[in-house]
Amino acid sequence: MTVLLLLPLVLPFALPALARRAVDRLVPEAALWAITVSAVVCAGCSLAALGAFVLTGLLKLSVFAALGELVHPLRTASDIFVVPAAATSVGALAVCAWALVRSVLRQARALRAARSAAGRGPAVGDLCVVDSPHPDAYALPGRRHRIVVTTGMLRSLDAAEREVLFAHERAHNQGGHHYFLAAAELAAQLHPALRPVRETIRLAAERAADEAAAGAVGDRRLTARAIARAALVGHAARGARPDLAPGMATGPVPQRVQALLAAPRRATPWIALVLVACATLSFAASATGVIDFHHRVEVAQGEERG
Repeated sequence: MTVLLLLPLVLPFALPALARRAVDRLVPEAALWAITVSAVVCAGCSLAALGAFVLTGLLKLSVFAALGELVHPLRTASDIFVVPAAATSVGALAVCAWALVRSVLRQARALRAARSAAGRGPAVGDLCVVDSPHPDAYALPGRRHRIVVTTGMLRSLDAAEREVLFAHERAHNQGGHHYFLAAAELAAQLHPALRPVRETIRLAAERAADEAAAGAVGDRRLTARAIARAALVGHAARGARPDLAPGMATGPVPQRVQALLAAPRRATPWIALVLVACATLSFAASATGVIDFHHRVEVAQGEERG
C-alpha cells in the first residue's frame, strides 16, 4: 500500500515537461484538453494519497482506533515510516487548503471587480467598453459571457486588428477556456509540481483562441500582428485582469506569434497518450492503495480474515 500511495505524489513532477511538449506537438485544442485533464486527475490522486496516509496514522492512535471500532492492530508498514508520513501529510493538506482558500477568495474578488467595471461602461451585444487609457482586453466569464475591452486598447489597434481581437476573445468564451484556467489553478494549489503546468494550460488556451481567430478572419499574418501589437501596448495591464479571464495579450506572445507564422507542424499524438498513461497510472495507484487500506481496516475490525 505504501509504495502505491507514493506513486501519485511523485508522478506530477513529470507533468510540466510533458505538458510543454504537448503544446508544441498537438493541435492546441487537443493539448488543452489532454494537459488539463491529466493535471486535475494527478492532483486529485495526490490528494487521495495524502488522505490515506493521514487516516493510516490516525488509526495507529488508540483513540481513533476505538472510534474506528478496530479490534485488531491495523497492519501497515513500520511506525518509523507511518507516523512521519502521516504528520507530513497533515502539514501538506493544511498548506494546500490554505492556498486553495486564498486563491478562491482572490479570484472571486477580481471577478467581482471586473464585472462591476464592465457593468459601468457601454455595451453592444457581448462587447463591453471600459473607459480607461490602459490598453487591455479579455474574455469575462459569467452567466452571460462578455468581452471587456478598454478604450485605450481600441485606440491602439486598427480596424482589422480589432476584428482579430474580438474573434480571439469570443473563441475563449465559446470554448469555455475559463473552466480550463480554473482547473489549472485548482491543480496548482493541490500539488506544487503542477504550478508550472498552470502557465502551460494558459498558453494552450491562448493558442487555441489564436487559431480560432486566424480561421475567423482568414489571415494568419494579420492575427500574428494583432497579437503582437496588443501585447506590446497592453503589457502593463496584466495585474488589473482576473487570472481566470483569458486575454489576447497574455502568455508567451513571441511563441504564439511564431506558431502562427510558421508552417503547421505534424501532430504527434503519442505525447497525448503519455499524458493519459501518466494520469491513468496515478489513478490506478491511488485507487488500489485506498482499496487496500480499506481492506486492512476491515480486517482490523474483525470483519474479514487477512
